[in-house]
Amino acid sequence: MVTYIKWTVCVIACFFLWLGAPVAATASKAAYKETQWEELVPKTWRPDLAFDGLDINNLPDDDPRVEKAYEAFMAEWAKAPVNETMNGKRIKIPGFVAPLDWENFGELKEFLLVPYFGACIHLPPPPANQIIYIKLDKPLKGIQIMEPIWAYGIISVEKKESGNMGASGYSMKMDKMEPYTQ
Repeated sequence: MVTYIKWTVCVIACFFLWLGAPVAATASKAAYKETQWEELVPKTWRPDLAFDGLDINNLPDDDPRVEKAYEAFMAEWAKAPVNETMNGKRIKIPGFVAPLDWENFGELKEFLLVPYFGACIHLPPPPANQIIYIKLDKPLKGIQIMEPIWAYGIISVEKKESGNMGASGYSMKMDKMEPYTQ
C-alpha cells in the first residue's frame, strides 16, 4: 500500500511541478483568452501541505504517518476548489481528450478535457479543478483517445461526476476545436 502511495505522491509532485512550468505563448483569437491550466487552480490551494515535514522517500513502507498524510492529501484532492473568476469566460485552452461516450463507433458526444496525456485513464485522476467536462450538441468524428486539441468556448464553474474518470470542476460550451499546435 505504501509503495502505491509513494508512486502516487511522485505523480502528484510531477503534476505540481508541471503547473509551475513556463508555457510557451501562442497566438490566440481575439474573442477567446488563451488560458493555461494553472489559471483554473486557486492560488491558495495547497493539498501537498499534507506531506510537509515527511521525507517519504526515507520512511519504511509500513510507516503509518505516510498513510495518514496520503489520506489527508486525497481528502483535499477530492474537494479541490475552482477559480470562481473563470465562470462565464470565453477561453481557448489546450488539453487532451478523455472520451466519456461514443455516440456511434468513432463519434464523440461527450468528453473530459484534461491537462496532460493519460489523465483520467490512469489513477489517480487529476483534481476537479484540472478537468473540464464537455458535452457536444452534435457528435464529432475522427477524434482519438488522448488527442491533443485547442478547445474554444465559454467555461462554467460546474461540478460533474464521471465515475472512475474523476470529477470535473468546470464544464464548457465548446464553440469549436482545433488540433493542438504550439
